[in-house]
Amino acid sequence: MEYIHGTATKLTVCIDNDQHPLIIYSGAHFSIVAKEYLDKHFPNWEKNLLATKSKNVKNASGKMKSIGTIIKEIIIPHGKGNIRLNPEFVVLEDAHIQGFLLGTEYQRMYCIVIYNSKNRHITIGTKKGKKAHLIYTI
Repeated sequence: MEYIHGTATKLTVCIDNDQHPLIIYSGAHFSIVAKEYLDKHFPNWEKNLLATKSKNVKNASGKMKSIGTIIKEIIIPHGKGNIRLNPEFVVLEDAHIQGFLLGTEYQRMYCIVIYNSKNRHITIGTKKGKKAHLIYTI
């Protein structure tokens, strides 16, 4: 884990055989990625662009323009075997995020929990009767 700040946690994950930042942010209702970031790191990303589901994207500066969605397989390194996620990201034309932002819809789906105590712990995959994988502690 690179750093912690407020309700966000930044991890380095593997996407398309390369390392990229993933911000797990409980303040975002859905997952997003900036068009600018995709243009820089994934030259042919537009071939995989899907139609936008109606998303009303707002930030402190006002509305943001969504141009579609893209699905990217994320591999989170783990000592007991890598964890694979397949979230759908809304591509924003006017965002300036350096990496992928995982919102609460996939945090709920994959049972990702960030515990704040003396240290910050991130777990994934808690199911009834099954033990969660502890991803990171800081």
